[in-house]
Amino acid sequence: MGRQKLLLDLRGKPVLRWSVERVVAHVEDLVVVTGGDDAAAVREALAGLAVRFAINPRPRDGQGSSIAVGVAALESGTQAVLVALGDQPRVPAAVVPALLAAFRAERKAIVAPVYRGVQGTPVLFAGEVFPELRALTGDAGARALVNADPARVTRVPIDAPMPPDVDTPEDYARLHVE
Repeated sequence: MGRQKLLLDLRGKPVLRWSVERVVAHVEDLVVVTGGDDAAAVREALAGLAVRFAINPRPRDGQGSSIAVGVAALESGTQAVLVALGDQPRVPAAVVPALLAAFRAERKAIVAPVYRGVQGTPVLFAGEVFPELRALTGDAGARALVNADPARVTRVPIDAPMPPDVDTPEDYARLHVE
């Protein structure tokens, strides 16, 4: 992207703020993982929201390292974590409640949305998966965990297209049209 995509303005708010606002009302404790270089700007972008921050000392190691840092920052006794992407500001409002309802109903270790046949994010992980999440590295995130054992995954159908993320200037431009 060439610049801090999470802080780009989208209809008067940073991209990250849109993403966090989709989740914050549905969870008891929201941990935002940031790199050390942009921590102050991220805190400012999320001012007034009930969030905590964790610093990933090696954000260039990829999404897996950020997930590991976030899970390590969870309060003792946390039963599940919802891993959401900061660069995905258009997750439909019904997705997080649907994932939480499926977790309560089925009690499987992983709950993932499937957008018109395509598996996506955010993804909910039960506490039994936390050791695997804390061991993540690289940029693949937790996709391998979701795909490793279908028996431990509840897939929630979502009748909407996969929410776009912001990786390129073209992705950012498309968000303004939607």
